[in-house]
Amino acid sequence: MATNTLDNDVDPSTAGEIKDNDLTAENASLRERLMRALAETENTRRQGERRMQDAQQYAITNFARDLLQVVDNLRRAIEAGATDAEARTEDGLMEGVAATDRILTQILNRFGVEEVKALNEPFDPMKHEAVMETDETEQPPGSVVQVLENGYTIHDRLLRPARVVVARAQQPSSQLEKQ
Repeated sequence: MATNTLDNDVDPSTAGEIKDNDLTAENASLRERLMRALAETENTRRQGERRMQDAQQYAITNFARDLLQVVDNLRRAIEAGATDAEARTEDGLMEGVAATDRILTQILNRFGVEEVKALNEPFDPMKHEAVMETDETEQPPGSVVQVLENGYTIHDRLLRPARVVVARAQQPSSQLEKQ
């Protein structure tokens, strides 16, 4: 009276092996998913830490960029006063402007804002913006001969490029005659 079913046709010893193989494969699959999830969580944590550090370090970037206009105007006032003898002697006005410039520069430096050195340096398009080229110089070609507007960095990032005049390569006189 035994009826043949599919379950009866399977050897009980191989059924256990199939279940063990399935469990081992599922265990390996779950372990791999767990490891991927842990790695993703760790990457997200590190990324969050980097973003937090960047936010702390560069939070004043927009404010500093706007404040550079004040620095520029103070320096223009100092340059204008240096040529005007009357302004230099009158009530210490120029001394006050120069002191204000020094204090503002110290504050900016304390927050990581520093001036880009450009004059007599080789032109670097990552730090400088060439506004003009000039032939009238004794400087080697590709070097900065005049700074029109100072550039600044905040920590390791460029805040504003220096606007500069660059020495052009001297053209041989034969090329000048052809033009």
